[in-house]
Amino acid sequence: MTSKESCRNELRHAVRQLSERGLYSASKWAAELLVGIEPETPSSRPRTSGVTPLSSTMRHRFRAIAAAESPATSTPPAGVSYVCTPIPADDVDHDDYDSYLLAKSCFDCREYRRASHALRGQTGKKAVFLRCYALYMAGEKRKEEETIELEGPLGKSNSVNAELVTIERELSSLHRNGSIDSFGLYLYGIVLRDKGCGSQALSVLVESVNSYPWNWSAWTELLSLCTTLDTLEGLNLKNHWMKDFFLASAFLELKMYEESLETYKRLLTIFRLSDYIQAQVATVHYNLRELDEAEVIFEELLRTDPYRMESMDTYSNILYAKESFSTLSFLAHRVFLTDKYRPESCCIIANYYSLKGQHEKSVVYFRRALKLNRKYLSAWTLMGHEYVEMKNTPAAIDAYRRAIEINPRDYRAWYGLGQMYEMMGMMFYALYYYSKSAALQPNDARLWNAMAHCYESAPLGRIEEAIRCYKRSADCNDAEGIALHELARLYGELGQADQAAVYYKKDLDRMDAEERQGPNYVEALFFLAKYCKSVGRYEEAEHYATRLLDSTGPVCPCLIISCSILNQIARSSYILMELQISCFHCFNKIS
Repeated sequence: MTSKESCRNELRHAVRQLSERGLYSASKWAAELLVGIEPETPSSRPRTSGVTPLSSTMRHRFRAIAAAESPATSTPPAGVSYVCTPIPADDVDHDDYDSYLLAKSCFDCREYRRASHALRGQTGKKAVFLRCYALYMAGEKRKEEETIELEGPLGKSNSVNAELVTIERELSSLHRNGSIDSFGLYLYGIVLRDKGCGSQALSVLVESVNSYPWNWSAWTELLSLCTTLDTLEGLNLKNHWMKDFFLASAFLELKMYEESLETYKRLLTIFRLSDYIQAQVATVHYNLRELDEAEVIFEELLRTDPYRMESMDTYSNILYAKESFSTLSFLAHRVFLTDKYRPESCCIIANYYSLKGQHEKSVVYFRRALKLNRKYLSAWTLMGHEYVEMKNTPAAIDAYRRAIEINPRDYRAWYGLGQMYEMMGMMFYALYYYSKSAALQPNDARLWNAMAHCYESAPLGRIEEAIRCYKRSADCNDAEGIALHELARLYGELGQADQAAVYYKKDLDRMDAEERQGPNYVEALFFLAKYCKSVGRYEEAEHYATRLLDSTGPVCPCLIISCSILNQIARSSYILMELQISCFHCFNKIS
């Protein structure tokens, strides 16, 4: 049987089993992958260029690249010579099945305690999981109610799930006896994580995904515990094709974007029609600041699945960054009509109001998103940005801190805190937060520029450290060109004219390539003209001085005249003793 057929059969069983256990998010994820497998027979889904819709050009082009790298009928090199994992059979006795059906119906109706009570005394693995999971959900529901009743500023609360101790006692006993299945291990791992036993939760979740790899919820919980590359590499995972999905997501979380993109391209050889993979690829491009490529993929996703909500908040961030007002307005209107009480919908609408400059309304929708999902990281960070625009510094700091509590690897929240403390003139605090952000995102030039500005500021005055940061920013392809200009300026202030000329020349070449002019352009030409004149390179000096005539900005005519005359004298082999030119415009003497 081919790898595609194996994946298809495994996913069909997984959708059914996950749904029967109430793991609906994992079940939907598996179903999305199932329909993302391209049919084996060409007649079932036409693929020829003559019948391919024009709107799907970019998607098929991307998939064709992935297919060319690894043929669709073969096994990708990193992973689909996979181990065979047996699909567990149901263990509910016929006599107890009626009680299980009652419990499952109550669970679906969110009557969690009743569902747990209906399965009391049953010892089957399937029944034990649903009973403990229903009890866990009842505790989570009560915790949310207490949070709403006792919430402090920005929804802070010390409420905990009161059922954790009871569930842990039962599941730990079953784990010691070896009578727990993969779903019970998944729940046990969640309980241990909630109790702060991270290392133990990590080993239990690894055991769960190794015994039943199709539960994406277990992989997601495992991912939340892999905060470093060393932790990821230390996992003892079986070589199942689900491992590649996990690794691709882990690489994305750890900012290893190239590795993540390569893994998703390999997975496209089998799941060539998967919208999930396409959304993840677009997210990788977004994090690489390749906004045009990400926008094309998201536009295609909306054409094929117009009611999709997952990852559309990332798409709205792209539209916000590109200031695509009409497209963002259309997207906000669409999600409002589809499901206005989804956290993603509220975030998209909040971005729309923010782009319009209505920051108060934007905060209202970010707060609504957090009412629906208090661990919605993007909403906390973006709401902090909105408070910055509203000059509400304490609320902005609180929002950024909440984002860091949810995910300490969110470099945007660390950067936001640095901006807040810099605005308050507390440069040492700002430098600390900027350095944390740069450690998480070392290839972002903006972070190094921010650190350099702190080092350069009056309280610190550490110019050498500022220069090192600007050099690091220049190595990270500073798109705004701040680093090159600042390096040239600082070297000029230090009296190191040779180094200053090098960086002014680089900055000038960059602005020429981008066909940009402005104050920095005039400053670079002016400095290079004076520098070349001072070292006797009169032809270059005249070249830069002449270019100043064609630019906009304050230009001193005496420099152009002196460079031209000195160049002529040098070419005619006259002995140059001393030349002074009085400039009526600036009253300077130029030699």
